[in-house]
Amino acid sequence: MNPTAPNHPGCGHVTFLGAGPGDPGLLTLRAVEALATADVLIADAQVLDVVRPHVRPNVAADAQSALRQTEADGASVAAGVPVLRDTANLVMVAARGGKRVVRAVAGDPGLDGDAADEMLACAAESIAFEVVPGVAAAVGVPAYAGVPLRDAQGTDVRFVDARHADERCWGEVGASDGTVVVTATLETVAAAAGELVAAGRKPDTPLAVTVAGTTTRQRTWTATLGTIAQVFKSGKVLPSADGGQPVIAVVGERGAAERRDRLSWFESKPLFGWNVLVPRTKEQAASLSDQLRSYGAVPSEVPTIAVEPPRTPQQMERAVKGLVTGRYEWIAFTSVNAVKAVREKFEEYGLDARAFAGIKVAAVGEQTARSLVEFGVKPDLVPSGEQSAAGLLEDWPPYDPVFDPIDRVFLPRADIATETLVAGLIELGWEVDDVTAYRTVRASPPPAETREAIKGGGFDAVLFTSSSTVRNLVGIAGKPHNVTVIACIGPATAKTAEEHGLRVDVLSPEPSVHKLAEALAEFGAARRAAAIEAGDPVTRPSERRPGSRRRARS
Repeated sequence: MNPTAPNHPGCGHVTFLGAGPGDPGLLTLRAVEALATADVLIADAQVLDVVRPHVRPNVAADAQSALRQTEADGASVAAGVPVLRDTANLVMVAARGGKRVVRAVAGDPGLDGDAADEMLACAAESIAFEVVPGVAAAVGVPAYAGVPLRDAQGTDVRFVDARHADERCWGEVGASDGTVVVTATLETVAAAAGELVAAGRKPDTPLAVTVAGTTTRQRTWTATLGTIAQVFKSGKVLPSADGGQPVIAVVGERGAAERRDRLSWFESKPLFGWNVLVPRTKEQAASLSDQLRSYGAVPSEVPTIAVEPPRTPQQMERAVKGLVTGRYEWIAFTSVNAVKAVREKFEEYGLDARAFAGIKVAAVGEQTARSLVEFGVKPDLVPSGEQSAAGLLEDWPPYDPVFDPIDRVFLPRADIATETLVAGLIELGWEVDDVTAYRTVRASPPPAETREAIKGGGFDAVLFTSSSTVRNLVGIAGKPHNVTVIACIGPATAKTAEEHGLRVDVLSPEPSVHKLAEALAEFGAARRAAAIEAGDPVTRPSERRPGSRRRARS
């Protein structure tokens, strides 16, 4: 039986879903399933970006429609059902209309927030609902802060919400010597520490306070119940306009500084919190951005080129028809854009992947190969070494008139592609139809906010994957600030960067975007280790004092 099915026809259904404390990776499989079938999504603001990618594109519009209806008619309710405000009314309106509603809350529905009132309202109107548990903030945040709540020796663990705790509550947890997990805000956590001391906990009891837990903005302070106020004051954490930010504070020996230093796995990632500019489209940068996130970075994709159809499409049309009529022995794809261009031309003619039957297919690298597999084509040749035109030529077989009935290769490429592959194939005895499948033009400038971040030092690093990305980024957005770490994929790209007045900090050992990201992570790790060894705070490059623009070495 489908657990999300309504109890009876014509009745809506509500899924109360825990979206976790902030890291999108903590969303459960069951939560993703429920989101995929939602008609309406109603989410806490702090987790909207976590859950929105998993719903259908039209779902947000449905939610806005329900909100407008709620505001217009006051959301009539059945007799005896209390009138709930805002999101609760929105849930009820959508459910009464027969919609499948997902109500996403931060953390866990049973431990965080006030979802219980909304559940009671559903029960009062016999609206079917289910609960999908999530990772509670009081559990997930300490784990990401390197503060396990229990160990082999075991301990008593108490959870306290400082907003609602009364004198009796503080007295009970203060009399205990177990671990206390306190939900508070930056500006109230010191008062909560004072309540615990007043209730009997020793002032020298260790305390670990974490803000923005499980996200790349996470920050943890270690102190004691008696010193936390001074730590915040001396560190200029408070007073601050951000004093209302929620925090999770762990009281007890498990939050001791020397212990946490050894267990802080998340905040010690090599690029933790770094804003890294990736001058590529989201499609091109997908796997690279995932790799950067694994190092703790926050990637921002900014396209520097746009792809347009060739000015004269006849050459491409003849080549695609030649595929069908048996003109070619091989077709070689040197980019994801080339795959996309051929696929679009296939769809225009009503063709599909079956048109490649009998033709050998080559891909310049793994990302291009994945794009072909998504098209339904498994490439016959992918470079075993360097993922480039040179690497492809190393593995490409020479033409053999005995085994190769046809001597021609179809090479769909960009209008500005180099001649390396064409020359190499001709040297191996092949005839090449070098066809312009698409044109590359400079992309439109990014939003003003992004341009200012690039020029003003808002990015910690930028990854340049070709000379054209250097030229185009500087052309559409300006020169990266001197504090920004410049990472280049190879010597040619580095030379172009230096010609534009940039000092190259990181050079990839191989012409691979993944090796480039790995090299940047090694740079970040070395930078972090040097700061710790010197007794300095670990900071991001963008936190350095702004200075003059970086100049190339003479």
